[in-house]
Amino acid sequence: MMPNSSSGPGGVCRLLASLLYGLESHMDTSEDSSFLQDMLMGNTLHLLIKVYDRLQKYRAQRPAPLLDSTQGLAHRLAEELQDTVNSPETTELLNLLSKPHVQTLLLVHDVVAQKRFDPRLPPLPPLPDCNEEDEDSIKIVCLVKNQEPLGATIKRDESSGAIIVARVMRGGAADRSGLIHEGDMLKEVNGVPVEDKNLQEIIPILAKSEGAVTFKVVPGTNEELETNDTQVFVRALFDYDPQADPAIPCRDAGLEFQRGDVLQIVSQDDDTWWQARRHGDANLRAGLIPSRQLQERRVMLQRPEVLFHSPRVSRAFSAGLRSSFRLSRKKNTSQEVKQKIGEVHSGIHVPIYQDVLLYQRNPEEPYRLVLLTGPSGVGVTELKRRLLLSDPEHFCVTVPYTTRERRKQEKDGVEYHFVSKHTFEKDILDHKFLEYGEHNGNYYGTSLDSVRRVLTESKVCLLDVKPHSITALYTSEFKPYVVFVKPPSIEQLRQSRRKAKVLTSQNEQISTRIFTEEDFQNMISSAQSMEHNYGHLFEKVIINEDLAAAFTELRAALAKTETETRWIPNAWAHV
Repeated sequence: MMPNSSSGPGGVCRLLASLLYGLESHMDTSEDSSFLQDMLMGNTLHLLIKVYDRLQKYRAQRPAPLLDSTQGLAHRLAEELQDTVNSPETTELLNLLSKPHVQTLLLVHDVVAQKRFDPRLPPLPPLPDCNEEDEDSIKIVCLVKNQEPLGATIKRDESSGAIIVARVMRGGAADRSGLIHEGDMLKEVNGVPVEDKNLQEIIPILAKSEGAVTFKVVPGTNEELETNDTQVFVRALFDYDPQADPAIPCRDAGLEFQRGDVLQIVSQDDDTWWQARRHGDANLRAGLIPSRQLQERRVMLQRPEVLFHSPRVSRAFSAGLRSSFRLSRKKNTSQEVKQKIGEVHSGIHVPIYQDVLLYQRNPEEPYRLVLLTGPSGVGVTELKRRLLLSDPEHFCVTVPYTTRERRKQEKDGVEYHFVSKHTFEKDILDHKFLEYGEHNGNYYGTSLDSVRRVLTESKVCLLDVKPHSITALYTSEFKPYVVFVKPPSIEQLRQSRRKAKVLTSQNEQISTRIFTEEDFQNMISSAQSMEHNYGHLFEKVIINEDLAAAFTELRAALAKTETETRWIPNAWAHV
């Protein structure tokens, strides 16, 4: 609060002068003192004080506006000037009066002069007539809405033929009013009877109504149902466009989303159509999305054709095994064949929505396991190698197990963990291996314990795996961050990998050859099959068109997972 000495003309200036005089003895040569002195003696502050004093002077005089419609005066003046002799002064004044900022200034003046501060609602239409016998059962509801939809859907009752409010969308105009509820019987809209109209005739009436809209309804039995929003969040595992869905009750009430979007489910009262909002969306009005049960039924109806007639799936049976260790594609054991068949069948499921919650890593927790996957030749191994070179103290890989003899230059626990065949086969039976295979009579494999050892060392464990192996690691213990490395279009593959080389075999004597057109086709089809069957497990998709750009994108994404809040499956929170 200002002291009394500041009242009256020039009071603030005098107060500032007194302040400067009082602080003079306390000023030193420090940077803070110089800043305070420059601020108090600056021209800007003194000009503001003068403006303040002048406003205080006029406030005491209580001036009243001479006119309360300067806009009208300016309009009449412009009309008279149009009829006068053309001169430079006349032209300049007309231009000045037509400028937007001058017109806005006149508008503000008139609003203040007329004291029109409250918003003006559009005039209400006349209320519909009610018969005396209907007075106790009829409810008249008047809503004011702008460009937004009403936020309710209607249907015709099969038994009575009446038009019923089927659902009220959370956050919409009808929901915010609290006056329209599910089950209400709609009689009239803006005085137009709707009982004898079909739904296709009523929907345009509701959609085109702007401003005040009056409804005549008979209250239903669901008026007192609670409409509290739930805190259920899901990650969508498919793309959805309500405009392309012939089964949705109202296309305009649908919510469009993409795979990976996080949705807040605000109502599951309807077994067929849920109400949801996109997380982080500024629009609080909910939209309709297919329920889990509905979408599962629709996918299952389409799935047999996809499974048994898709060339991508049939090729998956013959796809080679690529893992962190090197195995020959030419000498697959029966176990590997079973593994490939199991891979295809494990992808036969119906991913719809994944229940998720927010998670931020505690500094005392192990880092999330990083899984890199993608088709052979896409660059997964090279991206992993670059990560290791970029920060070998932070990133680490597992040491594979093998039953072959240790060579002279090798050390146990460095290149491999060397174990007996009996021990290896016992660990297979105990499900201790994430991936394993046989080459030249020797076993090679990646152990789950080796993953745990890396994580206990407070390092980020990097694994490049086939997609079917992800499910074994998709647990609360590892909380894997799954990155799918995807090839670009086949035209870009031909251009970017003209001189690149591909591994011809995955044994320990690496041989390479130039990519062929068949390699490109296989890479594209394999990526499509992986994304189709396991896309719901991928948290990050990187298109490897340029290796340097892909590495930069991957490195930045991994850094965010260590510090930022992320959405993870609900199941991971229950250890």
